[in-house]
Amino acid sequence: MAALLLVVVMLSGVCQAQQKTEPPVMGMYVHEHWPYNHPYAARTWTLEDWRGYADGLHRLGFNTIMIWPMVGIMPDPPTSSDLAALHKTAQVIDMLHKDFGMRVVLVLGANVVPKDEVARKAAFEKRHFYYTENFINPADPAAVADLMRRREKSLRFLKAADAFAIIDSDPGGYPNSSNSEFVNLLKQYRKLFDKLRPGIELIYWVHVGWPGYGRWYATGKFGWSTPEEYEQAVTMASQAGLAPWGLAGARRGVLLEPKWQPLSIAFNYGVIEHEPSFPLTNFEGNASYEGGKGGLPRGVMGNAENHCLQLPNTFAFARGATGKSLTDADFAQFANDLLPGQGKKVVAAWKAIAGDDPAEMRKNAEIMESLSEGKLSTGPLGGLLFGSPQRFLDDLSKQLDVKAAYEDFLSAQKAAKNVGPALGKFVAASEIWQKKTGYENYWGFLGMTDALRKLNVPEINHVLAEQGPFGNGTEPFGANPGATPYERIENGFANVETYTPQLLRAMKKAVTELNKTGSE
Repeated sequence: MAALLLVVVMLSGVCQAQQKTEPPVMGMYVHEHWPYNHPYAARTWTLEDWRGYADGLHRLGFNTIMIWPMVGIMPDPPTSSDLAALHKTAQVIDMLHKDFGMRVVLVLGANVVPKDEVARKAAFEKRHFYYTENFINPADPAAVADLMRRREKSLRFLKAADAFAIIDSDPGGYPNSSNSEFVNLLKQYRKLFDKLRPGIELIYWVHVGWPGYGRWYATGKFGWSTPEEYEQAVTMASQAGLAPWGLAGARRGVLLEPKWQPLSIAFNYGVIEHEPSFPLTNFEGNASYEGGKGGLPRGVMGNAENHCLQLPNTFAFARGATGKSLTDADFAQFANDLLPGQGKKVVAAWKAIAGDDPAEMRKNAEIMESLSEGKLSTGPLGGLLFGSPQRFLDDLSKQLDVKAAYEDFLSAQKAAKNVGPALGKFVAASEIWQKKTGYENYWGFLGMTDALRKLNVPEINHVLAEQGPFGNGTEPFGANPGATPYERIENGFANVETYTPQLLRAMKKAVTELNKTGSE
């Protein structure tokens, strides 16, 4: 016990020393999982897109960007598109360092490797993660050695990063794998990082927990790791010679313990945007603001999936993290710093999206469409618009159309009147927006799954039954195939990769059937 306390004291001292030279993290996670259109999917960003976004974040007070560069689905040898992605990420790291003085963290799935033959079938920008990924057995020394060989080949391009964050789940894990196997992986990464460039920090991203995720893969019954398992993992990591190292994760549990707090960054996941999410601008304000305020001694991280859409919640998070106010006037000034002179109109559109009044939504959609057709200049935060204020306003207009049509569909269903035509208009508006974004993953507005189930249309029921690895409410894996829980969970994840186009096709079929029968 005395030895353990000495280790903790030493680690706390190291972390406190780091804090004297580094301000607390105020970070944004740029997650590259989803392959869809530019500029909605981060995989498609150009170097100038990155520059504009980083400039906007920097002006809001952000000092750290965390990126998942998806090296776990790059085949060996890499394709030309993979090499181009690695070179671009290396340029981004250099730019963030030199032009903005920002810290860069890259994310790795602990034991994720690709099915090489599957990965080569698609260019990096179009490659679906769960079609491609595979998990090595961390108890197999040969598999671990091959994993590190692969990582060295890709990470040599990215060794200028300040830190690598290794997550304990989602993605990653293995049926019934133990904390000792996970910590051994961390030790192997520590050796690799020291070989690439001494001084790279290893961040243990505490999420579901390695044993909890392993049990899910073994039994199909999802559950978080126990407090004892989290404590065991972090204690083992503290004794594994991982320095320089730290912790990041949700602001709860083990990260709140005084002995680990000096190492810990709060990762308040989902307060800006949940993921995966059908592209729709969030205007929730208070949740994002409080999430920004809820840091730990080493700082706070936020995340988004559709970064070019989630500007109001990104602003709210930044205001909370920097201890500033969040009023209507603040939002209006922010919007004016994006588009001078248009702040009140833009904020009104954001508020309409967050509401439930379809008439107000359509009114603001028309205003945004009209503005998008005029001559526009950008303000000091114009980099957040990814080079096109017209695209930004047109996006708002199309999103408002989708949301208005959805509210009309819910009202028609509640009144048991004109359900088919209302559903048809919702599908039509959604198809226009989905075609623009190219988004394919999970889609579920508040109340949408229940509303679609009430239609009791076989094609929709089939898609809902396969909606993902967490089941459909009656079966633990939905209708996803597989001989083992592990296979069914993985097939569920893979099925969700193209959930939105599946659901749109089923909804179009339902419109035809409802209108044919006159069903209400």
